[in-house]
Amino acid sequence: MNKSFSNVINNKTASIYYEVYGEGDALVLLHGNGENLEYFKHQIEYFSKKFKVIAIDTRGHGKSSKGSIPFDFWIFADDVISVLDNLNVEKTHILGFSDGGNTALHLALKYSDRIRSLILNGANFKVSGVKFLVQFPVILGYYLSSFFSIFYEKAKINRDILSLMVNNPKLTEEDLRKIKIPTLVVAGDKDMIKSSHTKLISNLIKDAELNIIPNSTHFVALENSREFNYVIEEFLSKHKIKSNL
Repeated sequence: MNKSFSNVINNKTASIYYEVYGEGDALVLLHGNGENLEYFKHQIEYFSKKFKVIAIDTRGHGKSSKGSIPFDFWIFADDVISVLDNLNVEKTHILGFSDGGNTALHLALKYSDRIRSLILNGANFKVSGVKFLVQFPVILGYYLSSFFSIFYEKAKINRDILSLMVNNPKLTEEDLRKIKIPTLVVAGDKDMIKSSHTKLISNLIKDAELNIIPNSTHFVALENSREFNYVIEEFLSKHKIKSNL
């Protein structure tokens, strides 16, 4: 693995932590709910050989602070752009997993001119895209943490993190139709996101590609990294541009 460096920037009252590996076209990695950039350890090692990999801890996750404002995917998108500005990166490929994929959708809608290509892994654009058996305990945990947040600071953080899955995202089919960026939608065949919802995302985004990886769960990038990385590399190879950005 190439030598990395890290930095902290301030944006909307939070400090955002990120690490950079390799050189070439920029590839931003956005992890899922309750995780941190280490989720992508297999992708960092693999793609940093050909790309400038920028792995970010979402605000309130990992080494990034939460700040004083509620979690919001639009704010997460602003944080990503702040990191890119701090690194003087004009355009980038985005690989977003789960809630990171949801952030990627918001980036595509608000900052389309900054994105070369979009990879959505296990994303959902509305709450109903998650399977009920997965969503129910999340809802239960959200209400329990909401109650205990009256007494405990840690419960407040759990409440806000779970709120992202219970109350968000709130995009529409018309929103997705606006996205014109080259897009790959990828998921495991045993994903926690409904297969019909994953297919709907690929149908709504113009010319989006769809790849369902067999014998894989929602965490395919971690559990089946070899196949996952191959699928991602095949897609990126079509949109890689020699650049000094």
